[in-house]
Amino acid sequence: MPRGQLILIEGLDRSGKSTQASILASKLSPSKLIKFPDRSTPIGKLINEYLTNKSFSLNDQSAHLLFLANRWELNQEIQELLNQGHFVVLDRYIYSGIAYTLAKNGINDESISLGKNSTQLGDVDWLLGPDKGLPKPDLTLFLTLDLDEISKRKGWGDERYELQQFQAKVKDCFLQILDTKDPSICIVDVGEKTIDQVSDQLWGIIESKGKHTLIDEPISYI
Repeated sequence: MPRGQLILIEGLDRSGKSTQASILASKLSPSKLIKFPDRSTPIGKLINEYLTNKSFSLNDQSAHLLFLANRWELNQEIQELLNQGHFVVLDRYIYSGIAYTLAKNGINDESISLGKNSTQLGDVDWLLGPDKGLPKPDLTLFLTLDLDEISKRKGWGDERYELQQFQAKVKDCFLQILDTKDPSICIVDVGEKTIDQVSDQLWGIIESKGKHTLIDEPISYI
């Protein structure tokens, strides 16, 4: 039986990814929109407390693994939906988990490593390891834009990570870990565009790559 495709939208805080993920899910049928972190699950409720209560303290290893565990909470549902012919649109996923942890620890592009860093939190292999076995997106769209534009958006600064200097580090880390040679990964500049213009831009990419139809290929895994 043909399966649905897994489409991931990644981006910085307030980059418009949640809006675009919702619009995209409405264009694909049948579809399911899943946001990470999912704050409705037992682990997600802890994450919500961590993000919204700046006095809530966790060490960085624990925080990284907490977000990762939240992805595993939804793993079975995602695979079942895909196998039933649903498109699944993800608002954040594995790349956010890695990029934010790297940024929190002051990791720059020279110290990011694949298995050779002296600290776990700068070792992409260590950070990615527990994600292995989760479904790999059929298409990843990373939304990027100028940080000054992001910081002027409604709601900016409400949560723990919404600081311009920190988001600059996150952006750098995303661009380091995203393999642009992989045809399933696209970096999309959405700066100074309306919501409709961005939506049309993303849909054009999806159509050109055939990600709006069911496929006979098995699910790939990280």
